Amino acid sequence: MTTDPAPTTPVANRGWTVTFAGLGINLALGILYAWSLTKGAIEKEFGWKGTQLNDPYALCCLVFAFAMILAGRCQDKFGPRLTATIGGVLVGVGFLLCSTTQSYGVWLLGFGVLAGVGIGFGYSSATPPALKWFPPAKTGLIAGMVVAGFGLAPVYLAPLSQYLLGRFGVQKTMLILGLAFVAIVCGLAQLLVNPPAGFTAGPKPATGTAKPAPVVHATPGEILRQPTFWLLWVIYFIGAGAGLMVIGSISGMAKASMGELAFVAVAIMAIGNAGGRILAGTLSDKIGRRWTLCLVLGVQAALMFVAIPVTGSSTTAAAVMVLLAALIGANYGANLALFPAYTKDLWGLKSFGMNYGVVFTAWGMGGLVLPRLQQMLTAQSGGSFRSSFVVAGLLLLLGAALTFLIRPQAKPTA
Repeated sequence: MTTDPAPTTPVANRGWTVTFAGLGINLALGILYAWSLTKGAIEKEFGWKGTQLNDPYALCCLVFAFAMILAGRCQDKFGPRLTATIGGVLVGVGFLLCSTTQSYGVWLLGFGVLAGVGIGFGYSSATPPALKWFPPAKTGLIAGMVVAGFGLAPVYLAPLSQYLLGRFGVQKTMLILGLAFVAIVCGLAQLLVNPPAGFTAGPKPATGTAKPAPVVHATPGEILRQPTFWLLWVIYFIGAGAGLMVIGSISGMAKASMGELAFVAVAIMAIGNAGGRILAGTLSDKIGRRWTLCLVLGVQAALMFVAIPVTGSSTTAAAVMVLLAALIGANYGANLALFPAYTKDLWGLKSFGMNYGVVFTAWGMGGLVLPRLQQMLTAQSGGSFRSSFVVAGLLLLLGAALTFLIRPQAKPTA
């Protein structure tokens, strides 16, 4: 049962409205990326040192990943509108709380916990309703479009945050961003609506045609007992974690060849991140999820090995660095479109929110473990990224190989 009112007959297809509302919510949810600039201002204004500067962000990412399970349950039971509204309010409250203090503990609660849970609720409610309005043949495209907003967010958030921090300081910036977030997310949330019971996306089969494949409606408890789930979980852990190993440090890498223009590489990487989600989702609708995933992981592995000489030289042309950043961002972003589409194909839409929440914990663990491994390897090698690229490349090759163990998909379920 959901809180969304049942539309009257005939039903107007609201698929594109829901899709762009979800994209807009994810553009706002990318506020998470504002931390890279915020922490520099915090160090200057608050005097925080060492791990204090990264802890609220790291906690937010971890809470975000695991809150997706609870948020998915809320989305499946009460609908996307209420779930996204809760998410908007929680992030806003978290930011408003941070705007009142310089306390490290309060920032862990406000940014790390409240904002993390809120982002999880918002993110989990954006994709499911959009997918329900479209036929299976467009699953990858629609999933890619909705999640593209999150990847694209740094393009506008970086200059906006820099301006606000320079003019108003940390605490007023958090107040402004928090209020804006509540207004935008809660407003767009009202456009998120599920289709009515019995709604069929796409043309109806002609009378007398063969019966369609049975629709799968697996529960989280059921998918956890399937080897396919754990195989996908490990591949997601590798694909997301290896990408985040590099993405978190791309600005520092780019400075070797681009100096103060290193932010351009970060912005281009964000555009690639968003574009890769749409491109991979669309391609997977044409050639299948498994082959697209294998291609993405294989290309990303090759890019890691190419990056060794590119980032290790101070004479690398800026255009080469920008191209490398865009391609790495695109292949990382592809994971965020392929795995929700895979989850829908394999286990249906009835419990999609919670099912993908369970799958998404791989992103959280990958983002926790592998970037920390990168930091350790970089420290041990005297600041060189070579060993990090080698490890990431080898892991990605393993992930590409594991895709061949995924059983061929049955016809995608509605």
